[in-house]
Amino acid sequence: MLQWLLVLAVESISTCFSHQSLIPKRKCAFQVTHKRNNRYIAAGNVSGPVQLCENTNCCLGIYMIKNGQPKVDTLEENPPPSCHDYSIKPLCSCKAKTSENDISDVELQQVVGQGHFAKVFQGKYKGSEVAVKVYTSNWKQKFTTEKDIYELPMMKHDGIVHFLGTGRKPDDNGWFIVMEYAKYGSLHSFLCKHTTSWMQSLKLCQSLSQGLSYLHSDLHSNDVYKPPVAHRDLSSSNVLVRRDGTCALCDFGCSTVLQSCSGCDLWQQQSKNMTGQEQLGTLNYMSPEILEGSVNLNSSFFLLQGDIYALSLVLWEIWKRCSDLFEGGIVPQHMLPYELELEGNVTQERLILYVSEMDKRPSIPHYWYLLPQGSVLMELLTDCWDRDAEARLTAQCVAERLVSLQPSY
Repeated sequence: MLQWLLVLAVESISTCFSHQSLIPKRKCAFQVTHKRNNRYIAAGNVSGPVQLCENTNCCLGIYMIKNGQPKVDTLEENPPPSCHDYSIKPLCSCKAKTSENDISDVELQQVVGQGHFAKVFQGKYKGSEVAVKVYTSNWKQKFTTEKDIYELPMMKHDGIVHFLGTGRKPDDNGWFIVMEYAKYGSLHSFLCKHTTSWMQSLKLCQSLSQGLSYLHSDLHSNDVYKPPVAHRDLSSSNVLVRRDGTCALCDFGCSTVLQSCSGCDLWQQQSKNMTGQEQLGTLNYMSPEILEGSVNLNSSFFLLQGDIYALSLVLWEIWKRCSDLFEGGIVPQHMLPYELELEGNVTQERLILYVSEMDKRPSIPHYWYLLPQGSVLMELLTDCWDRDAEARLTAQCVAERLVSLQPSY
């Protein structure tokens, strides 16, 4: 006599009630037996005894009990719309063809930027104006991290600075990265020198949020996979402004790839070797949980949400230089987040007290309360810099809200 056993993957079902994810759909793996049964082979890929379902979000397996042993009879698909997880990924390739990116004939000109890890030069490459970021030999790891991020598959996006290639300096064993040249330099430099109209500020904010949303995205195309990436040092100094007034993310030396092709959480692997003193990022933009050192190292989600907190501060910086958001068009000088509130003395201890314990944020001009879209701007900021990382918006949601804003008052 035959008996039937209905088996549900508990982990699959539980994810239906989890927090909103960035992953478009879930892959599910089964233990299977009869490999020649076309009824379940058609549902996905079979590798040894493992069945990978490609066309479903949550997986259902029906097993037939015969002589006391479970035998797979069929696999069904019934995809609930919100079942997402970072579990099983299809076979794919995360490797770029690095040989195509080798550059040796770049011409360095004047220095246009100086950071802790590298100098940025204006240069020439194949007759075009470029930016060349030069790392000294003692910062090879930062160079390698940034190079690996740029060379991930499908990393080309208007909201991310265009990567042209890398090379090595023969004179001092340094390394360099060649990128597009942005006319206005960093967003920080741009805001120090320029005020904006409502339309200009909206363009900056929309392009910035769309770039971060793409960076955080988990993408599959045929056998190619772009994993989600946490920037981990988002600030107005690490965003470029192009001639057309759009923003582009740059400076990925502190970034982390959160997932490999096989579904392995790379952040969890790296966190095993981390100490409390190895916090990454620019102090003013560190989220409360990062300032306190209370990031959940078992979840890469918190790194993405740390980027959202930093994004809200950059949006605040942009809007604080928008003449249409101030009565009479009188715009205050550009300041970094918390510079005014902490009277220029921004330390980790003072930020923990102000941001975490007192739960305060950068000041919002009173005039914004009187503007047609003022309440929308304030709601967006507060939803992004919330004390609770899980309550913050995703980058995709921020981008969608900004697109929905009216282009003019």
